[in-house]
Amino acid sequence: MKTVQTNGAPAAIGPYSQGVIVNNMFYSSGQIPLTAEGVMVEGDIKAQTYQVFKNLQAVLEEAGASFETVVKATVFIKDMNDFAALNEVYGEYFSVHKPARTTVEVARLPKDALVEIEVIALVK
Repeated sequence: MKTVQTNGAPAAIGPYSQGVIVNNMFYSSGQIPLTAEGVMVEGDIKAQTYQVFKNLQAVLEEAGASFETVVKATVFIKDMNDFAALNEVYGEYFSVHKPARTTVEVARLPKDALVEIEVIALVK
């Protein structure tokens, strides 16, 4: 088991890592719309989702994976009314390759984020 850590994504805000590689699979921790410096992105669901994908890209690259090797995504959204807007951004990153996905509306996310996404990916 190997822990993944990159300065290109925000540091963990608790007792966990940005992700872990086991055999040839990468399991990310949930990414919220914090910048790499730890500043929360203000704005609507789209603005926050873009930052989440920026963070995911950084941890995937550090792990030796990419959006093309993601096999499963789990999306936590604060308000299902934002689902269509979230999907617009999501579709920019998963337009050809479409991994399995679960989307769940939740009561609250860390730092009152509007969205959190975690992925499982094959390491190249």
